[in-house]
Amino acid sequence: MGFFDLSGSLGRHFGSIGVALNEISTRLSASPAATRLVTGPSSKRAELCLTMLCQALGVSDQLRIRIDSAIPEHVGLGSGTQMALAIGMALNGIYGLGLSVRQIAAVTERGLRSGIGIGIFERGGLVVDGGRGEKTITPPVLVQMDIPEDWRFVLVFDERGQGLHGSQEVQAFSQLPPFSALEAARLCYLLLMQGLPAVAEQDLGKFGEVITELQRSVGEHFASAQGGVFTSPEVAQVMAWLAGQGAVAIGQTSWGPTGFCALQGVALAEALAQQARERFTHFDKVTIVVASARNSGGEVAVY
Repeated sequence: MGFFDLSGSLGRHFGSIGVALNEISTRLSASPAATRLVTGPSSKRAELCLTMLCQALGVSDQLRIRIDSAIPEHVGLGSGTQMALAIGMALNGIYGLGLSVRQIAAVTERGLRSGIGIGIFERGGLVVDGGRGEKTITPPVLVQMDIPEDWRFVLVFDERGQGLHGSQEVQAFSQLPPFSALEAARLCYLLLMQGLPAVAEQDLGKFGEVITELQRSVGEHFASAQGGVFTSPEVAQVMAWLAGQGAVAIGQTSWGPTGFCALQGVALAEALAQQARERFTHFDKVTIVVASARNSGGEVAVY
């Protein structure tokens, strides 16, 4: 859901807020095998994760990994972190390594900017991390809160593109103008004194105002690198329409192109999502999904 200190003027960079979701997930199984075999969606990424982890941990890669589902890559939903942690925890279980989620994250160099993906794998819910300081290995989780059961998140995907990632992302960050320290302070205050209390009091309207403002500020800062507040013009149109229909917490996940918003009530969210599908049917590469918050971490079963 966004960063709130890109200036690092007080010695810590980034800091971010995000929410775990149920409906879009990475699920895999792993078992010892005579030869290495990785099958299923995002198998190439899984191969890279497996190689890195096995070399770093000093264990055999003679495994069969079957990926049943994978979060879409490079659309702002933390697919790389969840894949790395899922495979890492599978190795942890198979070889009895006794490692924590954070130790695995450090080995795979996850959390170089946002710590949300690590935090939600650990505990789920709404997570706020404290960014990176001089001694940071992985960004610490400062806040973890359960999301009310009737809150729903509408995700708007554009299948034609991907957000900036890898070397492109690093280059984009290096070329962005300085982020105002005063603006970072304002966003932190909004989050601490309005956004988080609103979650505690189950006030989606107030929480949505804070997220929309945070997204507007950070989106304008990123606009020069991504072509606007939203990476996808089509997603931007759908999000503007959803906001006009009463959706709140309007924003883009990471570098996009996925847009998101929030609504209270399952029926309302499903109805509005269907209206959006019908209204924007000419956007044949745009898909709209309703998701619920996940108030628990990743599930790891060892048989």
